[in-house]
Amino acid sequence: MIDRILQKATDGSPLSKDDAVALLNIKNTSADFYKLIAKSNELSRKAYHNKGYIFAQIGINADPCSGNCKFCSLAKDNFSVDGRYEKKRDDVIEQVKSINLNMLSALFLMTTADYDVEKFFKIGSEVKKLLPEPVTLVANIGDFDVSTAHKLKEAGFGAVYHIVRLREGFDTDIAKETRLKTLDAICTAGLDLYYCVEPIGEEHTYEEIAYEMIRARDYHVDVMAVMSRVGVAGTKYENVPEISELELTKIAAVARLVTNPKQSMNTHEPKKMSLLAGVNQLYAEIGVNPRDTSGNTEMNRGRSIEDIAKMLLDAEYTL
Repeated sequence: MIDRILQKATDGSPLSKDDAVALLNIKNTSADFYKLIAKSNELSRKAYHNKGYIFAQIGINADPCSGNCKFCSLAKDNFSVDGRYEKKRDDVIEQVKSINLNMLSALFLMTTADYDVEKFFKIGSEVKKLLPEPVTLVANIGDFDVSTAHKLKEAGFGAVYHIVRLREGFDTDIAKETRLKTLDAICTAGLDLYYCVEPIGEEHTYEEIAYEMIRARDYHVDVMAVMSRVGVAGTKYENVPEISELELTKIAAVARLVTNPKQSMNTHEPKKMSLLAGVNQLYAEIGVNPRDTSGNTEMNRGRSIEDIAKMLLDAEYTL
């Protein structure tokens, strides 16, 4: 059965939800596991011409967020970051100037859900002026309508990171319908959609995970990712075990085969093992991170651009 599903992927035939669940159920130390990651690796290397991509993200503010995600250090009910702050426009500009932008393919600006969107447009338009032409400016903000999506595009943003989280509306205070309306607004405005299945923990079923992979494919995403749920101190999931790196590697391989993203496949946080399973893109992070209690994740959990470059080069990707 597994061989049949992998052959479908090789032939370019869409995998069904049942196919995805079957692949996710592969035992992580079995021969089928190695067949799976080998196939995903083979297809990625061929489709992406062995190109590796580095993305970076700057967290602009650390404030209690009304999205109230039970796994997030910024949630209003369990805010656990070591201090509240909001970076001024000049501070963001200086951080962007300090980055080796020529190594990047995309730069993300991230805020909490309640951040003033007009202020975000102004910062984004100034950042855009600093970016070399190949670097895409990406917004990672709260939900919004079509009008805001068009304004993001006018400000210089080329893409938006937005998703329906696993157990949205249960582990968050945001309705799934709200997230879907934003996804549709992004596409209507002609912005690229960057998607991720997240945050994946032991509490999620393979059916839930497979469903979000199919959703990403239905939105024709160019950039796809999977991310594990971190047991952040002070949150509901502080003492709930995280999935293993081997498990995340398997999930990444399946997501690659199911969604067949046009540009790149990512795991987050960056994992070397996943680079053997079709992953060709990783993130560096600066500032606040929803999986970290430090307001400067680059000093804690976050990886630098140089770290990411070395990981990709060690996997023999070209930059």
